[in-house]
Amino acid sequence: MVKLRKYTTAAIIATFVFMLKKKTIMVAPLHWGLGHATRCIPIIRALLEKNFNVLLASDGAALLLLQKEFPELESIELPSYNITYPKKGTNFKWKIFLKLPQIKKTKNAEKTIVKQLVQSGKIQGIISDNRFGVRSKAIPSVFITHQLNVLTGSTTAITSKMHQKIIKKFDVCWVPDVDDVVMNLSGKLGHLTEAKLSIKHIGVLSRMKKKELPKSIDILVLLSGPEPQRTILEEKLKESLKYSEKKVLMVCGIVEEEQKWEDFENIKVVNFMKSDELEDTLNKTEIVISRSGYTTIMDLAMLEKKAFFIPTPGQYEQEYLAKRLKNLGIVPSCKQENFNMEKLDKVMIYKGLKTLSNQPVNFSELFSLFETE
Repeated sequence: MVKLRKYTTAAIIATFVFMLKKKTIMVAPLHWGLGHATRCIPIIRALLEKNFNVLLASDGAALLLLQKEFPELESIELPSYNITYPKKGTNFKWKIFLKLPQIKKTKNAEKTIVKQLVQSGKIQGIISDNRFGVRSKAIPSVFITHQLNVLTGSTTAITSKMHQKIIKKFDVCWVPDVDDVVMNLSGKLGHLTEAKLSIKHIGVLSRMKKKELPKSIDILVLLSGPEPQRTILEEKLKESLKYSEKKVLMVCGIVEEEQKWEDFENIKVVNFMKSDELEDTLNKTEIVISRSGYTTIMDLAMLEKKAFFIPTPGQYEQEYLAKRLKNLGIVPSCKQENFNMEKLDKVMIYKGLKTLSNQPVNFSELFSLFETE
């Protein structure tokens, strides 16, 4: 009896000491659609499995999504970049340039919050997915992006150099793609001819896993991205698909407190799905219609899906990715205003997205950065 009591006390003390040594990593995705947040989900899961604490940090729907995925984790709200799209895609680049003062102000506000967290000992590491001000010289700071080059038409050289200058301030940049200049998902976005940055291609990053499930959904529509373009595409696709004899499900990408289902003609509509439900739904789907956002491309590649892409008007990155995959004979696409049901007939003659590597992301190697004193 005495021995048991001594052992229990020692175990409690050991556990307490171990908990004190656990490091807290702040994971902070940009709120620009949901892609930055969703691709952080496998990173957060891995951090927890490797016995790190995690502090969630974002704003808007991105933060709400992470809070729903990880209700047990502490979270903080960061200032918003307030990124919106104009109704005319051709004005997008200039609208972003006009927002540069606001972006700089938000970045400085982020730096102030991070400084307070570091000085108070609240966090011992940072993983920032495209949040420019979420970094610190005092603790290891990681930047995640698939855009080492930022395409903006005639100003691409300038915007790419600006972005690379920001990346250089971080300890390392994780690029969610394979390190292969030919067979990859991001193309010239995520691969530099001359790398003067600390870059690590970590492999395809997805919260999804392929499952062999019976197909019960003919067409799944995945909507995402800032307004008003998200709503414009929703209305366009509802009109195009409402008389289809196919089984159609539309996930609107609107994260709210409660999940809501409704019927629109023959289309089943839901505001959002959490990861597990969406994973099952995608595995039960024949064809996916979506934006050509990079996180969506990674998820669909992991699940080896057939798809049709409609890039966000004026967003050079999505237009480039859609055109590249179309030219490679992988996924067909078209401009938003040109979509109709007949376009989907092309899907089956394209190869569809495939996994590029059987090697999972080596999180143990990546997280070693946070284990150093």
